[in-house]
Amino acid sequence: MTLNELNTLSEEQASETFRQCCASGQWVESMVAARPFANIESLLIAANAVWSHCQKPDYLEAFDAHPKIGDINSLKEKYRNTQTMAGHEQSGVDEANEKTLQALAEGNEQYERQFGYIFIVCATGKSASEMLTLLQERLSNEPEEELSIAAAEQHKITSIRLCKMLKNTSLAKEGVI
Repeated sequence: MTLNELNTLSEEQASETFRQCCASGQWVESMVAARPFANIESLLIAANAVWSHCQKPDYLEAFDAHPKIGDINSLKEKYRNTQTMAGHEQSGVDEANEKTLQALAEGNEQYERQFGYIFIVCATGKSASEMLTLLQERLSNEPEEELSIAAAEQHKITSIRLCKMLKNTSLAKEGVI
């Protein structure tokens, strides 16, 4: 998709497109209204500004659209419509051994009981062992601090998905996002 195509989608089509990047209804609605974008940088600036005005319910709505890290079956079944955007985000889990996968599953259960939502991490480029270490470290956070960290991770994921959507992953490599 090109930026021009994104700018000219109907509101319904644009909503569905943005929802593949972030499932927060508030974020989607605001991004649709923020069009047209002059360039990818202005799109990413708008995404950042919109996310910075989101609140806990918006974060939780976005988190709810993610499969648990390591739950590949959930990724395939529940999120087929975001497969293009999310399909490789957990590729580091594919190479994990059974012990690490089990530890991730148990850690996710503990995390969800403790914080009330699944563990959110920008998994791109991280191995299962790295994600397990992050999960274990973040279990010691206070709820407010953890929500802030999870929201920042969600924003990283969203930015990567926006760039993928526009076939412009070079921005991620250059540190723009």
